[in-house]
Amino acid sequence: MPWYEVVALLGAGMAAGTINTIVGSGTLITFPTLLFFGYPPLVANVSNTVGLVAGGLTGVHGYRAELAGQTSVLRRLVPASLLGAVTGAVLLLKLPESAFDAIVPVLIAAALLLVLLGPRIQAWAAARHPDHDSPGRHLLLTVGIFVAGVYGGYFGAGQGILLVGIMSVLMTISLQRVTGLKNVLGTVVNAVAAFMFMLFAWERIDWSVAALIAVGSLAGGYVGARVGRRLPPRVLRGLIVVIGLAAIAKMVL
Repeated sequence: MPWYEVVALLGAGMAAGTINTIVGSGTLITFPTLLFFGYPPLVANVSNTVGLVAGGLTGVHGYRAELAGQTSVLRRLVPASLLGAVTGAVLLLKLPESAFDAIVPVLIAAALLLVLLGPRIQAWAAARHPDHDSPGRHLLLTVGIFVAGVYGGYFGAGQGILLVGIMSVLMTISLQRVTGLKNVLGTVVNAVAAFMFMLFAWERIDWSVAALIAVGSLAGGYVGARVGRRLPPRVLRGLIVVIGLAAIAKMVL
């Protein structure tokens, strides 16, 4: 591998780790970079998923303060993410890539609407249904996290935006605490999908690529946590929307 490719993959991994921790959609940096250097799409997708797990771990550590007191929520939602990730990884290995690609921009667009309208929907729901811990809301949240896990296990780009959108509407915690939960759930999905790929698609993992992205994303997760935790809610929502629209444009055009 030439030196400029090494530098490019390290840089892409760092950028992806940073963006994933703050918002999500870091795969839209690493995946096109790998395609540019000639890696087959499936190899690029699988290797990228394995590599980005490292950035998720530093991102989770960076948001540990926002995760305080949310153990019970994680106990309820992590199994949904785990099951979704397994389902998505199986779909990736069994179905043609085109079978799922058409719905990806729609999912991201829906997530952006949820992020933008989340505070208003929360206020409306609070006025009409003061019981924030209703079984119906718990069920919707669990199903939504499962669907996001399926998507993340299959492709992953925009998974963070989808998670933030779902939780912004169905939970009454601050956006920063939502981001902390998003980092945990997204990392669970990536880790489970990576494990599935190592079990059933070892030959499709380019370990030099995965290692370079891992090193870059490890540093990026740390940077992202330091930057993201200082952003006001309006700025963070604006950043989510900008990156989400760029993600849709890159997929559609």
